Amino acid sequence: QVQLVESGGGLVQAGGSLRLSCAASGSIVRINAMGWYRQAPGKQRELVAAITSSGSTIYADSVKGRFTISRDNAKRMVHLQMDSLKPEDTAAYYCNGEGILTVRGSRSDYWGQGTQVTVSS
Repeated sequence: QVQLVESGGGLVQAGGSLRLSCAASGSIVRINAMGWYRQAPGKQRELVAAITSSGSTIYADSVKGRFTISRDNAKRMVHLQMDSLKPEDTAAYYCNGEGILTVRGSRSDYWGQGTQVTVSS
């Protein structure tokens, strides 16, 4: 019943901006935290940014000051505003919902299918 659907990826020139969005749907009671991860071909997956339901945030050092994560608890959405994009930001970006509690009492992590971000020089 739980789905995470991402949108907003695409091709952009260096220095440009993109805004990624992720919508969680289903019989959800609460979500402990939501975040964005990225993985480039041949590289290890890394945390980009995360936010808890209370609003606490964490960022990778490589994106701090350029990316901003936000969350709309009522809409069950999380956004990643990406400014001053660099070619090294090129990767597949995945939305993650951690500790999602459903009305059935189950608690699990869920992942979106991913959205490609490509930054050209």
